[in-house]
Amino acid sequence: DSARFAYFLSEKTGVSVQDINAWTLGGHGDDMVPMVRHSTIGGLPLPDAVAAGFLSQAELDAIVERTRKGGGEIVALLKTGSAFYAPAESAIAMARSYLLDQKRVLPCAVWLSGEYGLSDLYVGVPALIGAGGVEKIVEFTTNDDEKAMFAKSVESVQGLIQACKDIDSSLA
Repeated sequence: DSARFAYFLSEKTGVSVQDINAWTLGGHGDDMVPMVRHSTIGGLPLPDAVAAGFLSQAELDAIVERTRKGGGEIVALLKTGSAFYAPAESAIAMARSYLLDQKRVLPCAVWLSGEYGLSDLYVGVPALIGAGGVEKIVEFTTNDDEKAMFAKSVESVQGLIQACKDIDSSLA
């Protein structure tokens, strides 16, 4: 999801995706939270990139919405029923960071133990990955709107977990 956000920003601005750091929090799907204030183009937070003329606020808003709903767009283009390239690339980046002790901060579904005010739940957040596995969970400061969107996303994740448990109680 974070890679999709970065790609859409690159596509709109013409800036190399290598110079874009884009982050999403929460579950995978329409309730994910693209972290506009914490994502950057060439080191500029996105609100500053808008002010600098890289893109308009309307374009940024459209990219945020497209990021949330973009999984279906990719599946339609692939015609295979699944978007698997980006998750595979993410898994390779995590494995490489772990095996080579690269200490990269990557978007990951990690077990939270108090971070972001949550416990006993896997949720998508940035994490430092090194030889010790998840060595640190990166906690963004969040404003009230971001907190509310993240809470909604977490609620969706919890709903999916409950649906799985309802299908097969051994998943509890």
